[in-house]
Amino acid sequence: MTDPTQDPRFLQDPYPAYAAMRAACPVQPVSASSGGHTSYVVTGYAEAKEALGDNRLSKNTSVFFEGKGSRRSLHPAVAHTMLASDPPQHTRLRKLVAKAFTTGAVADLRPFIARVADKLLDGWNLDEPFDFVAGLAVPLPVIVICEMLGVPLADRLDVQHWSAELFAAGQPDVIDAASHSMAEYMAGLIDAKRRNAGSSLLDQLISARDGDDRLSEEELVSLAVLLLVAGHETTTNALGNALLALLQHPAELDRLRQNPDDIPSALDELLRFDSAVSTSTFRFTVEAVRLGGTEIPAGVPVLVALGAANRDPQRFEGPDQLNLDREAAAHLAFGHGIHRCLGAPLAKAEMDIALRSVLTRFRGMQLAVPVDQLRWRRTRLIRGLSALPVLASNP
Repeated sequence: MTDPTQDPRFLQDPYPAYAAMRAACPVQPVSASSGGHTSYVVTGYAEAKEALGDNRLSKNTSVFFEGKGSRRSLHPAVAHTMLASDPPQHTRLRKLVAKAFTTGAVADLRPFIARVADKLLDGWNLDEPFDFVAGLAVPLPVIVICEMLGVPLADRLDVQHWSAELFAAGQPDVIDAASHSMAEYMAGLIDAKRRNAGSSLLDQLISARDGDDRLSEEELVSLAVLLLVAGHETTTNALGNALLALLQHPAELDRLRQNPDDIPSALDELLRFDSAVSTSTFRFTVEAVRLGGTEIPAGVPVLVALGAANRDPQRFEGPDQLNLDREAAAHLAFGHGIHRCLGAPLAKAEMDIALRSVLTRFRGMQLAVPVDQLRWRRTRLIRGLSALPVLASNP
């Protein structure tokens, strides 16, 4: 079938198309509308979970593209991150990163995250619409991950700009240029920290060791870029999607405003309902794989549609309904298996604090524009709003 993601309506609401694909076959080939390559798209929950844990689906993109004559000029630090590697390299890199990126560090960050959220909300003029994306969902995780990595205040707007351009769908030249800007900046920051060491996460990565093993210069730059981008992109989009879902379900929104301690338990359902990562990053088959009754040939791309899997009625009853009482911890919004998002605890902490702040601080919250006027980012990988204008008043 032709790739449904090329339809503009898909950006507004991908779930009808995902449901139709899943009903027809949970694993099926999809051809690019321009006559390009064929990929296999996984839309069923069971099949997605199996694919995410199958080592026959490689993430080593350098092997896949070798000899294919790609004209892209992504910086190697962006093209070959930990996300684009397989064991044993992936195992080694993740182990070294995990030594510095702990759940304890996330707990220690909560007071800082709360202060940042409150300061950002102080700028909300209640006499006019507030863009939740630009005003809170973007700057909060950017400030937090930059603080963790030790990125100077003066450089954070540039970092945010380059990160956004890395997801500029249909603009390969923009993406490639941003990859070089980001990687070259991080290489310079690493060099500066070597001369004047501190206690940031990036400093910890510079000194991270596992016996005689340590990160090479190329690996350091790559991990720094990955943490910087992944450390805020997912949270930014998850926050916007979560608040929109609540605004469309006012009873649930009021419930959380009245009982903010219920927010942590509601996060899994919010993440399931509208996944910030719509499609997982690229995989390809190293050998023929039978998945969900479909035979996938060797050497072809496989895209796991996390958003589709999270709406599979075979796994979640009434999946198109937001149900904050649902046990949704099995969602795949953070992936599954060895590549499951390392920053999931940080993302959930930021979502908890941000939603708690905005819901308890303001009342009567509503969309400032009709839902069909909202605009979504033009990328298949990420599902996120370009803007979310809202109106509210003080309690």
